Amino acid sequence: MIRFTPSSVAEPKPGQVLLSEPFLEDVYFGRKAVLLCEHNKESSFGFVLNNFIEVDLHELLQDMPQWEARISLGGPVKNSNLYYLHTCRQVPDATQVMEGLYMGGDFDWIKQAVLDKKITDLELRFFVGYAGWTSGQLADEIKSKSWFVVDASMEKIMDTTIEEDDYWKQLILAMGPEFTHIANAPTDPSLN
Repeated sequence: MIRFTPSSVAEPKPGQVLLSEPFLEDVYFGRKAVLLCEHNKESSFGFVLNNFIEVDLHELLQDMPQWEARISLGGPVKNSNLYYLHTCRQVPDATQVMEGLYMGGDFDWIKQAVLDKKITDLELRFFVGYAGWTSGQLADEIKSKSWFVVDASMEKIMDTTIEEDDYWKQLILAMGPEFTHIANAPTDPSLN
């Protein structure tokens, strides 16, 4: 029997990636990868890694230079705010998401590092908005088999060069050969 749904026993933790099941029909989460940044009894939140928007950083923020990396729509919550992940341990007031990966911190420090070209697009990524879940909501979605919970490399998390569907597909394929059928499943199961 071919399974198209993830295990419902996964217990996610910050730094892991949530991959939507292949037939989830949702404008924000269908075939998306979400980096989980916080997960506790009260709430969970993260950033959609592969939902890019066609806007440059200098269009969002005055006095910022052209930025090579694409900006992601991080989710439907507070999508008028800009958030960022980085690999710079020295950023004041940053929060560690996982070993070597941080969120937020002193934006003036980040801005100056960008202007001085001391930080590259491989070390910093921007998101508009975030994905959030209330108490128990993410656990319920995992129990209902809406998400695969996987580990991803820092390089993959920070990469904005891969196209949206390919990003999701590559992370599914990295789970092993038994997931090839899921990665190759059509968006519409009636086309199978």
